[in-house]
Amino acid sequence: QVQLVESGGGLVQAGGSLRLSCSASGRTFTNYFMGWFRQAPGKEREFVSSISRTGRTTSYADSVQGRFTSSRDNAQNTVSLQMNSLKPEDTAVYYCAARDFLSNDYSYWGQGTQVTVSS
Repeated sequence: QVQLVESGGGLVQAGGSLRLSCSASGRTFTNYFMGWFRQAPGKEREFVSSISRTGRTTSYADSVQGRFTSSRDNAQNTVSLQMNSLKPEDTAVYYCAARDFLSNDYSYWGQGTQVTVSS
């Protein structure tokens, strides 16, 4: 089992920045690819970003490319999502997730943190 706890959400004006953090515990953190997903009201959950086990490789949804940056600190068992130039359409609950390197699925999820961007 892997336990994930997100923090850092909040209310911000359009154009502002927020930094989300996710703390992991329970298993060897470097065994897991980490991802960020979000779900806006009335919409399905969508992929935002992922980061490889070493942190050297990241990927982003087109909608956030160039504005969001994922990073991880394997010594601290944390992953972060730096969100800049926020837009009202970024408003959602953001979830941290973990995928075992032997699996194709994200099996572990945090409880989510609310991000609200006002116009």
